[in-house]
Amino acid sequence: MRLKSAIWVSALLRRCTVEGAFAAVRRRGSEEAGAIFVKVATLDGRAALYGPAPPSMDAERDGRYFAVLVPSEAPEMDVEERMSKEIRFDPDLWFVEIEDRAGRHFLDLAAS
Repeated sequence: MRLKSAIWVSALLRRCTVEGAFAAVRRRGSEEAGAIFVKVATLDGRAALYGPAPPSMDAERDGRYFAVLVPSEAPEMDVEERMSKEIRFDPDLWFVEIEDRAGRHFLDLAAS
């Protein structure tokens, strides 16, 4: 059974706070099963974007796994443009932004 998106996002925000990073929900999605996207801004004009891993990448495991959609070397504007497209495609998604100079994301990444 998969944890509700709202609960999962709440846990991510708490983890970021405990680790000393700032995190905020920029867009609330479906409480039950909205897709979750996470932007990690390193506060130097660069950012990374993580989104749901394709089902084939985490089919054997339970939980939520993420894939890199925009690498951390990208300009922050690239992440914002990608998210604009994602929101047009799926208005029920969650968008969380983490600000951390070290670029920590606190996510479980699927093996690529």
